[in-house]
Amino acid sequence: MNTASLKVEKLQHPIKVRTLQVKRVTQLSPSMRRITLTGGDLAGFLSASFDDHVKLMVPDVLATKPNVPVVGPTGLIFAQDQPKPAMRDYTPRRYDPAASELDIDFVLHHAGPATEWAKYAEPGHFVGIAGPRGSFLVPTAYDWHLLIGDETAIPAIGRRLEELPAAAKAIVIIKTETDAGRLEFSSRCQLDIQWVSETDSTGAAMGAFESAMRNMTLPSGEGYAWAAGEYSEIKAVRQYLVEGLGLDKDRIRAASYWRKAAASTHERFE
Repeated sequence: MNTASLKVEKLQHPIKVRTLQVKRVTQLSPSMRRITLTGGDLAGFLSASFDDHVKLMVPDVLATKPNVPVVGPTGLIFAQDQPKPAMRDYTPRRYDPAASELDIDFVLHHAGPATEWAKYAEPGHFVGIAGPRGSFLVPTAYDWHLLIGDETAIPAIGRRLEELPAAAKAIVIIKTETDAGRLEFSSRCQLDIQWVSETDSTGAAMGAFESAMRNMTLPSGEGYAWAAGEYSEIKAVRQYLVEGLGLDKDRIRAASYWRKAAASTHERFE
């Protein structure tokens, strides 16, 4: 395999702020709801990577328009006479320019203003988004792809599985709170998926992810590992990928999507 085809790329995008409306609501599982957004502002939306994120801005009062900012020379500028909206990071699950639709999936058992908005959102309700401001492109040409995450990572994992070619192998470990949180994925690739829960942990010092990884044999060839979820769990996953499975740090992308001790966190582990 030509290693040049395995080089990851970082792209920067101009920041654009959009005010959108709910087009429809789909209950994917008891714990996940898909909100399909639309509106004239959606034209030109760009999301180049499966783990991109947009900054979601929810109104203080349901069905009203949020106080969305304008883009100034030093960043986002909000109107001073209105409350600044709560903002959270979410993965663009699907964008259809022909239909002018953007899907965003919400885990309903996570507390927070965006989750509360999603629980009660109805067609016609407003929400603001900004970004994505950048994309991290992981080539699909790798022989195998290891994808690990909790329910907050399901949108990115689902999007990645849909874009992987038939020749690729995908090894997937997803942790859900209950079996009802499991979803069906569409993919052409050779898929090996394992669903786990915290009850699958083998001891106080070993979480469900690590327990699953200890029973896993990675395929031969060139591979890339991606992981996202709760901070402490993904930090431990990354450590085991390096120290337990011997993966090169350059072949790992690990992100904290949330923290048990913090309301809003989105970090990358370097």
